[in-house]
Amino acid sequence: MAQMHQPADGPACPGCEEPVEPGDRFCGACGYDLSAVPAPSPDDRPTLAIGTPMEWPAATVTDTSGMSPRTQQPGDLPGTDSDGGELSHPGVRYDTPPSGDFELAAPDAAGDTPDPVGTAQDPVRTPPADPRAAEPPVAPTRGPSGGRLCVACRAGHVDPDGYCENCGHAQPRERDHMEQELESVAAVSDRGLRHHRNEDAFAVSATSLPDGSPAVVAVVCDGVSSATRPDDASAAAARAANEELLAALPRGTHPQQAMHEAIVAAATAVNSLADEGAPGDGSQPDQGHRQNAPACTIVSAVAAGELLVVGWVGDSRAYWVPDDRSGPPARLTEDDSWAAQMVAAGLMNEAEAYADERAHAITGWLGADAYELEPHTASFKPDRSGVVVVCTDGLWNYAEGADEMAHAVPPDAAERPLHSAQVLVGHALDGGGHDNITVAVLPFAVRAEGTGPA
Repeated sequence: MAQMHQPADGPACPGCEEPVEPGDRFCGACGYDLSAVPAPSPDDRPTLAIGTPMEWPAATVTDTSGMSPRTQQPGDLPGTDSDGGELSHPGVRYDTPPSGDFELAAPDAAGDTPDPVGTAQDPVRTPPADPRAAEPPVAPTRGPSGGRLCVACRAGHVDPDGYCENCGHAQPRERDHMEQELESVAAVSDRGLRHHRNEDAFAVSATSLPDGSPAVVAVVCDGVSSATRPDDASAAAARAANEELLAALPRGTHPQQAMHEAIVAAATAVNSLADEGAPGDGSQPDQGHRQNAPACTIVSAVAAGELLVVGWVGDSRAYWVPDDRSGPPARLTEDDSWAAQMVAAGLMNEAEAYADERAHAITGWLGADAYELEPHTASFKPDRSGVVVVCTDGLWNYAEGADEMAHAVPPDAAERPLHSAQVLVGHALDGGGHDNITVAVLPFAVRAEGTGPA
């Protein structure tokens, strides 16, 4: 994870970030032509706040591979906000009235009344019978007596110092490699080949909406290495976001509103770490919002009814990959990063921006010293089945463009999400494994028109 980038209190030069005065034509420190910097516009935001109707524009830039990074195009996954914006089939409201029953809109032009969400339009996949009883991330193998078995010889027991009593092999820490699989989502996290610990975390779960239809959740967090306790920050954020979604969705909260609240809950959980000392080290709690308080990024996806909702802060990403590859893949998130800001401002193309050493400096994160919390959320209504790849930059650094990611995703990802997540982690390891790698694969099923519910 790159270092955090704090905005200056006033206007700053895009070239060297030194303060500049309003009206200056050139930077006094580096000579940057400030007249080339466009005035900020409310339309520059990569996503819109909840309650604001949205319309996804076509991308006009290319990524470093020459492929379209396409945040979203209307013909791929028509997007909307949570406040009643148009979906592919207007008329269906997702939110529930106080009675708890789904509200039906007026009949359409043909005289047909749309089905409520969760009846004829349900996806075919169903959640586990008891989603909260799902197995936790895989822990080290244990022997008949309950002691940990050596991962090397598979025979000796591990002593309290973490070494095998039989072969002397040092054992990996529990978070060095984690896997979890539910019926409808799976995730894998790996330390990678260069880092001394895994600072990523994830949570996958499933629950039910008020009408009994399934809702599946995937949360991925990446600890900021330049901050203190990044591993604790990512774990706290993933846990808090997951718990908030599992509490809000069954109540009938609109999934996009639930996503917003989940990110706020995750931020609160990370902020609270700044008021604690590091576990077991006797340190004093952090006083106020100190400069390197625990911090992380977050990206999450929820498949609920006909809606796919994503939310994020930072540079962890979500991608859409159609099952049959008949439609184009898409990147569903926009990074909170220096490079993304340079491209959005028209100061650099993507190739130039991501070649800069400041490219991965993040401009948004969860943490007590975050400049401002701006949860990004977006809703989509896919017209075909596919999978959502939710990942940290430890993966997308090796498959940055949407087409590159689609090429790395196995064709049978919807049927074998855990295997697909393992393959994607392997792709990053084969590419060099320079960072921690975490990926969740969430299948999204769209029933063929005219077929009944499963």
